[in-house]
Amino acid sequence: MHILFVSFGFPLVIEHGDPCTGSEATFCMNGGTCFKIPSVSTPTCVCSANYEGSRCEQFQLFSFLQDSEEKGMIAAVVIIALLILVVLGVVIYYICNVWKK
Repeated sequence: MHILFVSFGFPLVIEHGDPCTGSEATFCMNGGTCFKIPSVSTPTCVCSANYEGSRCEQFQLFSFLQDSEEKGMIAAVVIIALLILVVLGVVIYYICNVWKK
């Protein structure tokens, strides 16, 4: 079995990898598949779902939050919510001070 690796940097690189053999066959963790690429000295892993890293050693707890646009949207919502809370706090403080007088 061969796998095709594509690097989207400049220049575009396309290489074939062969499955690892011998002691390198267990290089990848958590069900990742190990491949040897001729131009790379260390084995390369293709990780199973919810894992990442050079050896598939990192578990992605919230893989649905990996999209940068979603992270930006979440950050924007949090910032807007905090601003609304600050404005409400100032309004309530002002109203309380006016009523006391």
